[in-house]
Amino acid sequence: MQASLLYKSENILAEGPYWHGGRQSFFWVDIDGKKFHEYKWANGEVSEWKLDYRVSLIAESKYSHHLLMAVQGGLISFNLGNGTLEWLRDIERDIPMHRTNDGGCDPYGRLWIGTMHREFEKGKGSLYSVEHDFSIRKRLDNVTISNGIVWSQDGKKMYYIDSSTKSVQSFFFDAGTGDIQFEKIAIRIPENGGSPDGMCMDEEGMLWIAQWDAFGVYRWNPETGTLLDKIEVPVPQVSSCAFGGENMDHLFITTARENMSKEVLEKYPLSGNVFIAKPGVKGMTVHKFGK
Repeated sequence: MQASLLYKSENILAEGPYWHGGRQSFFWVDIDGKKFHEYKWANGEVSEWKLDYRVSLIAESKYSHHLLMAVQGGLISFNLGNGTLEWLRDIERDIPMHRTNDGGCDPYGRLWIGTMHREFEKGKGSLYSVEHDFSIRKRLDNVTISNGIVWSQDGKKMYYIDSSTKSVQSFFFDAGTGDIQFEKIAIRIPENGGSPDGMCMDEEGMLWIAQWDAFGVYRWNPETGTLLDKIEVPVPQVSSCAFGGENMDHLFITTARENMSKEVLEKYPLSGNVFIAKPGVKGMTVHKFGK
């Protein structure tokens, strides 16, 4: 199966795809471009907002109609109506070379946010949870490139990617406390499979993983570690994916053109754009922040 071009965004580092059911629209960010976009499902109209920060993650809150966003240095709330933002909490704001990266909300409504060194220094990043009162808890340290994170349908397991490990880790998850306990390496990415980046889960409990430098999104069984399927994308830097559409049966795929030479970009001119595919299975609705 091949993905189709959805929108020619030409982002530096498109990431953070998010389907907003209430608005019937698809959001994504351009981390190094310091901006984010909204694609309206009904008519394909696209809006763009510029920020003063590298933005890596978009989530919804049950407490307001504003978006929650992880940006370099912390967590903000963004008002789509008037374009104003409120700084909520610092996250490694005192370390200029660190920034936030991927994350997501768990079944209990906590928001999990990973961090990393902007030059990918080993073990400098961490994984945090944002509790309902906006307090911050460090859950993991010694992380290099904190990336995709999802929870099993029964809420008892958490799957997590540190891209540098070329694997997906499985943790036992306690929804009440947010405590995690390492279980096993659920998936090992082969040498020719690039690096695992963002991911999402379908209604059958399978993981869809964007594999950087591997021209695609791959479907894996986290219980057996077996590769099941692939969606081909015509660019190497495939960064993340999320299910959406009114029936949750489309897969939105973000890509990048980060650090590409002129020659490579001429070879893969669609790099940095957003793609879409219909894989034949529906996705899981993602959780929102709050009780």
